[in-house]
Amino acid sequence: MNWARPSGRKIDLTVGLLPATGAQRRMGTVFAIPGGPGYSGVKALSESAGSFAELRNRFDVVSVEPRNTIDKGMLSTDCLLTGPWLTWPGTRAEYAELGRRNRAAAERCRAADPEAFDHMDSASVARDMEAIRVALGEERLSFIANSYGGRPGIEYSRLFPSRVRAMVFDGADSPYIDRAKSWLHHEEAFTRFAAWCAATTACALHGQDVGEVWQALIARADRVPVPVRGESPQAAYSGFDIKEAASASIISPGAEPEFPRWTQLAEAIKRADGGDASGFADYVRQSMKSPKLPASVGMNMTHCLDGKGFRDYAEYRKKRREGERLLPNVAGTEIWHQLGCVGWPTPATNPPAPLPVKGLPPYLGVGAWADFDGSADIARRVPGSATVQYQGYGHALYNSGNSCIISHVNRYLISLRLPARGTSCPKATT
Repeated sequence: MNWARPSGRKIDLTVGLLPATGAQRRMGTVFAIPGGPGYSGVKALSESAGSFAELRNRFDVVSVEPRNTIDKGMLSTDCLLTGPWLTWPGTRAEYAELGRRNRAAAERCRAADPEAFDHMDSASVARDMEAIRVALGEERLSFIANSYGGRPGIEYSRLFPSRVRAMVFDGADSPYIDRAKSWLHHEEAFTRFAAWCAATTACALHGQDVGEVWQALIARADRVPVPVRGESPQAAYSGFDIKEAASASIISPGAEPEFPRWTQLAEAIKRADGGDASGFADYVRQSMKSPKLPASVGMNMTHCLDGKGFRDYAEYRKKRREGERLLPNVAGTEIWHQLGCVGWPTPATNPPAPLPVKGLPPYLGVGAWADFDGSADIARRVPGSATVQYQGYGHALYNSGNSCIISHVNRYLISLRLPARGTSCPKATT
């Protein structure tokens, strides 16, 4: 449980394997690092086995149900899935009140097993990965790190650089990048959504200036939250709530040319503009047992240990002003996870630290419009690395079956040859 005390308490980890098919000479093992944080890599291998078909001509593919997967029984699953509704504090007192609510939610979950709760950081996950390498008997591993799996990938690179044969970051979360600047692609996605509405009669806002409707709604809701029909007054949506609920749909509109999530988003905006935020609440309820998006304690127990929070109120204000300056339509969504760490009861044990200057092989960073910057930022910190951007929507592209990205990743993992500078994948057509 605690790698600083290796003779102490032990935990079990479930490892999943897609064995090499034997079609060609086996070259080793690729470790697929799951995102989340805390998503089961065993489940991901089952869901995405087809993406690894060619790679398995040469490699075994393994993954893990990491220690921070929420249903391991050490901590209450129901507790970890819940959390407070976050606010966008306007004053020091509101910031302190948010901290009190976050801390109370965390302490309720932590009470069941404080030792487990305090060792869910990404460096511990990386050390678990090294234990798996030893158990497999492999001299080195190759990696594909998806989404927040990029953070354990970074930690493994720092702790065990000589054990890394190759590393792919796919839509990865970079702890080094400026959040507001990395969210500029979200602003661009909102511009695409507005343009789609202007050109598409199926959009519920067709014929209106979407930007004006949106900004007026956000400003009005921040003054007087929009109620959700059939819910308590506490469930009313502020402008901040609306932006966060809409965020995933803005950057992931669904299959072309229908763009079902943009269609749903436009209808939700229209209803909210008319005084009912039920459209947003209905969307949130599809994935959460809540009319508004809660800050998941299960995710935050890793985020906050990984140093994702603010140092203090002054840093929060600075980051908020920067977001408001750069992100006129989505400001606040870029610091949503950081707000979940305000008032956290345990200190950050694994704050971001630089990658080694020497000893690592060149890396490959890939991603779509909205998540490329994180992967690219990590890869550029390792000399000789390369990147490939997919000119379209999506996330975790390798697991999603994006054939162009899979081709570049497989070529790198098999031959260690990287794509030329400026290589990109064209937007898929339907």
